[in-house]
Amino acid sequence: MASGPLNGIRLLEFTQIIAGPMGCQLLADLGADVIKVEPPEGEPWRLNAMFMPKESKTFMGLNRGKKSFAVNLAHPQSREAIHRLVKDMDVVVINYRPDVAARLGIDYETLSAIKPDLIYMDNTAFGREGPYADRPGYDIVVQAFSGLTGAVAKVDERGNPLTGPAVADTTTAYAICAGVLAALFHRQRTGEGQKVETSLLINALTIHMSQFDDIPAADGAVREGFLKALADARATGVSYAEFLKTRDAMLRAGQAGNVYYRCYLTQDGALAIGALSAGLRAKVRATLGIEHNRDEPGYDPLNPAQRAIDLALTEKVEAMFKEQPTAYWDKRLTDGGVPVAPILFVQELADQEQVQANGYVVDLFHDLAGPVRMQAAPWKMSKTPPAPETASPVLGAHTDEVLAGAGYSADQIAAMRAAGAIL
Repeated sequence: MASGPLNGIRLLEFTQIIAGPMGCQLLADLGADVIKVEPPEGEPWRLNAMFMPKESKTFMGLNRGKKSFAVNLAHPQSREAIHRLVKDMDVVVINYRPDVAARLGIDYETLSAIKPDLIYMDNTAFGREGPYADRPGYDIVVQAFSGLTGAVAKVDERGNPLTGPAVADTTTAYAICAGVLAALFHRQRTGEGQKVETSLLINALTIHMSQFDDIPAADGAVREGFLKALADARATGVSYAEFLKTRDAMLRAGQAGNVYYRCYLTQDGALAIGALSAGLRAKVRATLGIEHNRDEPGYDPLNPAQRAIDLALTEKVEAMFKEQPTAYWDKRLTDGGVPVAPILFVQELADQEQVQANGYVVDLFHDLAGPVRMQAAPWKMSKTPPAPETASPVLGAHTDEVLAGAGYSADQIAAMRAAGAIL
């Protein structure tokens, strides 16, 4: 029996790849009984960089704590089974195109008629309206469209744009989890189910925070200048990589004196400091033994004379950091009250002292792969602590169990298997 505040909540998952599976994994971490519907061949992420048949790290990292129900959704008997299952479900999470869901009989209108208080969480790439509504889309596509790729502003050795981690997918996963939780709270108060929608696009836009906001009083001239430079570059055939240099120069115009919130190379690695307030900036200056008029009245980073001062200071501080190893600066800045951390790689973190001290690693066992170490659930709760108990399921491992729970006999299950409705 699962633990956590969602113990007793049943969820049917029709999702693939990252956002949906991760969102449902978060709900499983919180105690929901999650039944993952997969095609008989397995969802695509199982087949991505497999290290054994039907198993991959990418799948295992997004599907712990679930049951695998391997079923051919196009088969009439499968549709009947899904509709019987829905009667006992609290939540459905789906990321299919609208036409696909309707064709398979798993759209909101069909399922809510069967289960009126059902919570139906619908995730798409670009939202359900507009010219992109029916387009398929993955994280890389939405990062490109949403401005995230441009914000990362990286290119390879041939000038091709590069994206960062799958932040559109992962933030959407949290939105899926939060949307389901809010709808469950509403249903508890009113008895009403509902359809909840989110998309990779809205979550990608949210990541931009204030950079997305259009506030003429605050940045009208800057925005207009950027858009004009962009239009000129596109009209004259300036390459993406070359325009990034122009964009970066515009962004750096007032940042020459930023020695307070940035990363530095050290003698043996690199670190990051984060001093965003006047008080913390004063601590940086005191710790490093430097003088700077950054927080004095009249400071103008765009003034040429001030810019020269700022550039000279930046070069001085960068040179200082290169004179000592990371551990030296980590201790010195920490002793000085400056937020600081070494730049680490993910491969270092499972056994890292801080990660271990907080119990941020969970050890599970996979039926085929054996021991699995993963990130723990992202919450600690004093009364209903989430406690992931099982690794990701083997394909179809729970098909018979799920159907038996819906009232199918062993003979009926065997007949469905023989007919090709289930794995």
